Formats: sequence, C-alpha cells, structure tokens
Amino acid sequence: PYTTERYKQIIRSLRSNCPDIFLSTDIIVGFPGETNEDFEQTCALFQEVGFDMAFIFKYSPRSGTPAAEMEDDVPKEVKEQRNQALLNILEEQSLRRNQSLVGTTQEILVEGPARKGDGMYQGRTPGFRKVVFPGNERLVGQLVDVDIEEATTTVLKGQIQLRGIASNKAEKTELLSLAQ
Repeated sequence: PYTTERYKQIIRSLRSNCPDIFLSTDIIVGFPGETNEDFEQTCALFQEVGFDMAFIFKYSPRSGTPAAEMEDDVPKEVKEQRNQALLNILEEQSLRRNQSLVGTTQEILVEGPARKGDGMYQGRTPGFRKVVFPGNERLVGQLVDVDIEEATTTVLKGQIQLRGIASNKAEKTELLSLAQ
C-alpha cells in the first residue's frame, strides 16, 4: 500500500531514531509478471536499504491465493538466478555489518552450547546476530557482555567481558570454569 519512496522514508525515520537498528525482510523473486527492470529495482532498493537479514524465496503458486490464478510466466532458471543474485548481495551486506561489530562489546542472550567446539556457547545480539564464545551451562538464559573479536558472514566470535574481574585470558578461563 506504499511506494518505494514512502518505504525509504520509513527506513530513514527508523534509522534516525535508532541508528544501530538491524533490518530484515522477506522477498519473493519471480512473481508472475516480474520483469528484468522490476528485479533490478528490487536489487537497487535491497542494496540501498542495506538489509542485515532476509528470507528470499522463489515464487511458486499457492492454492487459494490470488497469485495462484496468475500465469507463472517467469522461467525457473530466471527465478534461480534472481534468488542467487539477492543472496549474494545479502552475503556482502551481512559480512560488512558483522565486520563493523568487531572491536565492540555486545550484550548477548545466551541460548546454549554451540554446535561446534568444546566449551563453546552461543547466543544472540539484540539484532539477532549469532555469537559464539567460551562459556558454561550456568550462563544459559543470561545476558552477558561479549567482546567481539572475529566476524564471518553468519557468526560473530568473542570472549565474555570480565574486565575488572580478571586481567588475562588464563584468569578468565579459570573464572568461567568455576561457574560450572
């Protein structure tokens, strides 16, 4: 119900009120009638907004929806190419945003053990970024400050902040093991 310009105004307003906001969206590529120009405009807006996360889907008819009555005129290969193009843009944007968090301290809600690594736990930032760090079971459900040291496209890595409590990594490790 709004134009691209109105959408960009909303984004500018959100960012002016909350500069560190993380933005996510859902996008369907290859919707019936989507032209190359339409898709290029989608890509341009996607890049301009700088979405941090997105769920990108290839159009497929769903019974009971108005679109199900429309001719599915965008070839499967074109849908796949468009899907991949947006995923590539998202990957670049996500890596850039994650790298901007290296050297910062983030408040993390600890979710539980990480999939990989002994003694590694994971949690989420308020912007829903996954963070992996050394920890223990007693931290699950807690908010902890983590100093972000590394970033990939999908994961941040760091150390729980123990400033004023421990002066080096060995002391931090010992304190974390005592909490078990």
